[in-house]
Formats: sequence, C-alpha cells, structure tokens
Amino acid sequence: MPLLTIENLVVEFATATGPFRAVDGISLTVDEREVLAIVGESGSGKSVSMLAVMGLLPWTAKVTADRMEFEGLDILNMSEADRRKLIGKDVAMIFQEPMSSLNPCFTVGFQIEEVLRFHLGLDRKARRRRAVELLRDVGIPDPEQRLSSFPHQMSGGQCQRVMIAMALACNPKLLIADEPTTALDVTIQKQILDLLMSLQTEHGMGLIMITHNMGVVAETADRVIVQYKGRKMEEADVLSLFENPKSNYTKALLSALPERATGDRLPTIASFMDGFEPAGDVR
Repeated sequence: MPLLTIENLVVEFATATGPFRAVDGISLTVDEREVLAIVGESGSGKSVSMLAVMGLLPWTAKVTADRMEFEGLDILNMSEADRRKLIGKDVAMIFQEPMSSLNPCFTVGFQIEEVLRFHLGLDRKARRRRAVELLRDVGIPDPEQRLSSFPHQMSGGQCQRVMIAMALACNPKLLIADEPTTALDVTIQKQILDLLMSLQTEHGMGLIMITHNMGVVAETADRVIVQYKGRKMEEADVLSLFENPKSNYTKALLSALPERATGDRLPTIASFMDGFEPAGDVR
C-alpha cells in the first residue's frame, strides 16, 4: 500500500471575481523510501497541493478529492483532532523561507520541544535530550547552546537545519520538502540536499520534493510529476523524463535549462496565456 494516495485533488479559492482553481485534478502516490519530485513554475500549484494534504490552507480554500489517504486513512474527511495527531508526527513538512517559518518570539529549543511534547508526550528532560540529538543529527554545532538561540541569531542555513530537525522530530513516515534550498546560497544548498537525502535513506521515509530546480530533480528523485497552471502535465521516472519527455510543456521546461542552450540566448517557455496540454491521459 502506498504511503500517500491522492485522486483528483481540486483546490479553489474564493475571490472577488469568483472561484479561482489553483489545483485542477491532481492525482499522485508516494511509496515508502521513494523520492517523488513535483516540479513546475512558480504559481503552478505545487505548494498548494501539499498544503491541502497538511490541512494548512486558509478558510477561503475549498478542497475536494475523490480520494486522499495516508496508509489507508481518509485524511480529507477525518476530524480536525485526528488530523492534528497525524500531521507533524507521521506526515511532516519543511516549509519555504525558514527565517519566516520559525516563530521569532521563541527559542529554537522551545519550538523543537513543542513538537515532542504534543506528539510524543515526553517529559522536560527527555524533550531536551531529544532536541539536542536532533540538532546534532542535522549538523548544528554546539547543539546544547543553540537550543537557547532565537531564529534571528542564526544563519539561513542553520534555520533550515532547525526546520529539518523539527520535521524529523517524531520520525515521520512521509516528509514533504517545499523548496528546501530556495533562500540559501549554492554551497549551503548542496549541504542541505545531501543532508535531506542522507536522512531520508537512514530513516526510510517517503519524500516529496517540491522544486522548480531541475538540477535538484535529477540529483534526488525517483519519479517526477510536472505541473503547470494547477494541472499535471506529465509523470515519469526521472531518467525517462530527461531523456524522453512526452508533454510539450516538459520539453519547453527542459529546453530552458542553461546547460541545454545552443545559441546566444536561452529559449523561453511560451507565455502564461499559451496553452499546454498533458501528455496522454495523465491524471
């Protein structure tokens, strides 16, 4: 049984001019130990799809699906209390922009320990011991002292490591990483990716990597889903996608990579208003 199964996910937001469909019929599965990359331009619905899974969309969002299950549990229709027990423990997410995702009013130690208190019920000494272990595992130097640091006292790379530590605190079965390297410089990006893949292998998690970076896709993914304007354009294993893309949008996306440029200027993806259709019967 797959860890996560989604069939025909639709997300609409209420606007002054009527409903706006941000996600339009996305379906996907993720297995244990599998790395699934979801790739596409900004605004293609990648993050919204996963925030729907986490139950973190605002009240203006209407979420429907034929099926949304985690290990057979109906997470779309389960009670809020049951979802709160599941999310953060068995399903965890690393959010974009770690400097703004961490609460600036609390120390990183408090924020990690809060996860352990809520989901595992550990006492104070056990929470602190586990928090130190987690910071050490993600490569934070002097973890005992860093527990007392506030987010603004740490670098962007360190804050991203803290976010990873929080996500891994309860040994989740599925980890969703939303653009985990976007705000970091190239050297730190490589370190964070290596750390994520090492921890994914060590813990045997399923991993969903949301990105617009095709280099990250090539380096990390087993399977790839390409999204455009809320729709799935193509799904393939990573080698097939790069060597033999099926949809015109995927071909345009790959042709815009600098390493594939053949002239003086990079080719551009057709304008947002131009139509792209999925490859075959992709859902």
